[in-house]
Amino acid sequence: MGEYPRLLVDDLKIEENARVIVELAKEHGIGVTGVTKATCGDPGVARAMIRGGVTSIGESRVLNIKRLRSEGLDADILLLRTPMASEVDEVIDVADISLNSEMGILGLLNAEAEKREKVHKVVPMVEMGDLREGFPPEELFQVLEPITRMKGLSLHGLGMNLACFGGVVPTSEKVEEFEEMVEDVEDRLGMDLEMISSGNSANIPLLTEGHSHGRTNNLRIGEGILLGLETVNRTAIPGTHQDAFVLEAEIIEKKSKPSKPQGTVSQNAFGEIPSFEDRGEMVRGIAAVGRQDAILEDLVPIEEDLEVLGGSSDHLLLDMEGSGKDVGDHVRFIPAYGALVHLCTSEYVNKVHF
Repeated sequence: MGEYPRLLVDDLKIEENARVIVELAKEHGIGVTGVTKATCGDPGVARAMIRGGVTSIGESRVLNIKRLRSEGLDADILLLRTPMASEVDEVIDVADISLNSEMGILGLLNAEAEKREKVHKVVPMVEMGDLREGFPPEELFQVLEPITRMKGLSLHGLGMNLACFGGVVPTSEKVEEFEEMVEDVEDRLGMDLEMISSGNSANIPLLTEGHSHGRTNNLRIGEGILLGLETVNRTAIPGTHQDAFVLEAEIIEKKSKPSKPQGTVSQNAFGEIPSFEDRGEMVRGIAAVGRQDAILEDLVPIEEDLEVLGGSSDHLLLDMEGSGKDVGDHVRFIPAYGALVHLCTSEYVNKVHF
């Protein structure tokens, strides 16, 4: 693999971001699970989060958890995505805790854990309006009561998730509604749950605005630590870095060309019909990175006099009018969350920690 494109990963900035958020959450009696899923379970990122004070690591894919374990990570790991039936044996092997939203899967986890004479911790999720995963609130007791009788499972807590699929904001009213459900089922079950996990980086504004969180004692924070952003309005979290990840790509062409294609326009390589503003002749550049590696519209140029125009599978098109960069030089970008996910997943992008 060549040196470029490469994703520069500043472990110290990730550690510092984690520390800021951990301290903020601690003021409300809340611990933080550091979520590494955007980085495909990068061990360096996980270790930086742990140095910053997170109490556990959250991952959505078993393969990433296995990667972390193979690199010697012995912290508690929470599997964020409901396990697939086909992977319950591996879940019992490598994950300490799993979030769950299907009784059938819970039954399979219980059977596998019993077979191995283990006890696996589970955190059922409650559907609170975002319409991703979760049990309906009205079914909650009927779900939890049988779990308490399963010998291979320990009912570790309850969780909810907002602002991921439906974009529903975790308001103080939503959090209070969830916490009231928690207290109700605890009373009915006659037990105290250990982990009350009421959200993610979208909950950070509630912390910074001083809203109390009652029974909540855990948040699952990914983007807030990785990019220093809360995820309701994507504003910077005070005291954090927004440039812990920087993409560097090499320029492979720079020429004066028209701003509009010449000829009849139909679909591009991705089945889209593009439209172009006529800006006359312009200095256009191509960097060697593409849609196979990133969401190109989610790349923010660091250098002045650069604008992302779009691209194809392997080409990033740039407006370079006024830029002093030339062929063979490197251009740098701050990735938004979607671009970061793609960059970390692409095997064509070098990941360089420092």
